[in-house]
Amino acid sequence: MHERLTQLHVALRGFGEAGSAFASGWNRSSIASVSAFDEKVNLPDERSALEARFRQHRVTGCEDEASAFRDADLIFSLVYADRALEAATATARHLKAGALYLDGNSCSPQTKARAAESVTAAGGHYVDMAIMAPVLPRREKTPVLLSGPLADKACDLLRNLGMQARVVGIRVGAASAIKLTRSIMIKGMEALFAECFLTARLNGVEDEVLASLEESDPDIQWRKRRDYCMERMTVHGRRRAAEMREAASMVAELGLPNDMAASTALWQQRLGDLLLPAREISDVLEALLKPGEKLP
Repeated sequence: MHERLTQLHVALRGFGEAGSAFASGWNRSSIASVSAFDEKVNLPDERSALEARFRQHRVTGCEDEASAFRDADLIFSLVYADRALEAATATARHLKAGALYLDGNSCSPQTKARAAESVTAAGGHYVDMAIMAPVLPRREKTPVLLSGPLADKACDLLRNLGMQARVVGIRVGAASAIKLTRSIMIKGMEALFAECFLTARLNGVEDEVLASLEESDPDIQWRKRRDYCMERMTVHGRRRAAEMREAASMVAELGLPNDMAASTALWQQRLGDLLLPAREISDVLEALLKPGEKLP
């Protein structure tokens, strides 16, 4: 077993925050090579920053998909949720027989099942992976859930890389169902914080609202949580909106109304589109309420 692990070739599709966080902390004694392909390599404005991340984390950046994936034993797909199915289909064209494809994107169980069909048809093995917390600061120690027929095998490999992995079932989609159902609550609360405190600030009653909330539920650090939610939505809102659209799709396919998930996606997208890495409500309001314009 040890000999097999020392020959492990790892690849990543997408090398943003999650990919670089994982790669920065992996146990390299279990890895022969790490390669990556990110579509940003073809964008002049993004390429230099991407190449710098590759160098920083000792990853071989590839110009094309085939170079990144054809020799890989273990592939991590870490792209936006709305690109996950496309990524699985494209990567499947270059998989070697028996490769493990870990889909770590925040997609609905239905999307994961469709992605699995492409990978399996190409001779690979698909594993549903759900990342259950922000990847920073814990990096490779961020807890992940795995499901699928070969989830146990994948779990052993990830633990040898130093990751905190746990198997939750043999059905593709089980891990993602846990993640997205939880996100209805977590991302939904972020949207509620935004709507509540932006409204409170405009009405000039923020201190009174905070005092009332602190009295009603003193276990929640309302001021700290307000600032945290603003930061997560302004910096990561676009990615979180894509995830919540998948959550809304999941709920709808179950036959339930998806009003909360769909509305959460709108708020996440709205703040993410500001491209404003700030948590201050005043900055968010200034960006939202441009002179002569009404909020959508």
